[in-house]
Amino acid sequence: MDNFKLSNGRSIPSLAYGTWLIPNKDAANCVKMALEAGYRHIDTAQAYQNEEGVGVGIKESGLKREEIYLTTKVLAEHKSYEKAKKSIDESLKKLGVDYIDLILIHCPQPWALFRGKRRFFKENIEVWKALEEAYKDGKVKAIGVSNFLIDDLENIMNNCEIKPMVNQILCHIGNTPIDIIKFCQENDIIVESYSPIAHGAALKNKAIVEMAKKYNVSVAQLCIKYTLELDTISIPKASSKAHIEDNMKLDFEISDDDMVELIKLNEIDYGKDAFWPVFRKKNKAK
Repeated sequence: MDNFKLSNGRSIPSLAYGTWLIPNKDAANCVKMALEAGYRHIDTAQAYQNEEGVGVGIKESGLKREEIYLTTKVLAEHKSYEKAKKSIDESLKKLGVDYIDLILIHCPQPWALFRGKRRFFKENIEVWKALEEAYKDGKVKAIGVSNFLIDDLENIMNNCEIKPMVNQILCHIGNTPIDIIKFCQENDIIVESYSPIAHGAALKNKAIVEMAKKYNVSVAQLCIKYTLELDTISIPKASSKAHIEDNMKLDFEISDDDMVELIKLNEIDYGKDAFWPVFRKKNKAK
């Protein structure tokens, strides 16, 4: 699997194993299955309440810590420097690791106010300062954000010392936020696509099903490959050994014409069908 190169020069695997909705009691086993299948990037969050299990899975995998890329996220409700600073240390303790490879602000607003009028620009600057401090102290190797819109990103970029290295966003066939992807990639911010299978909805979409048949792959494989072809990191989630393994079988290419057709499935027509090839493999690192 390819790697991307972050703005600080560090590599990050382009395929991550997502642990959202995996209970803490099951997380260790699922993480071990993912690592056995070949994943080397594990994505969790404080909000998932499974950091302890994820940490156990990493420890019991038999792999060296430096062989695994570990991401977690500060609670969206933590909107102060002190709360964010404390929570980073709590994540390190729960995960049972000496450092975290990537930590993100989970959301620009608390979830109860998600995409509301109150934007929390000042508060996010304070949280970001805690992330910058942890980065400088070596507690984390990279820092970023999640669910940030362009003006949320600009707020950090214009008022803080270190710009976000990653923006993890909802991105899948039928919901491809081209404007955010383009902004991030033009500003050397790696985009991560969570829920690439659209929370399972893609499995029922006739157009996607037919496209998957054309390539003789599963719908999940097509969806994951789609996000990779957009030059974003893909974060599929699965809990069974078979699905975990199948989600890694991505040895095929989606043609330019078919990528355009899949982008057209967006609910909003951006009118920029030709945009995507310029991003393809732009940020790939050997």
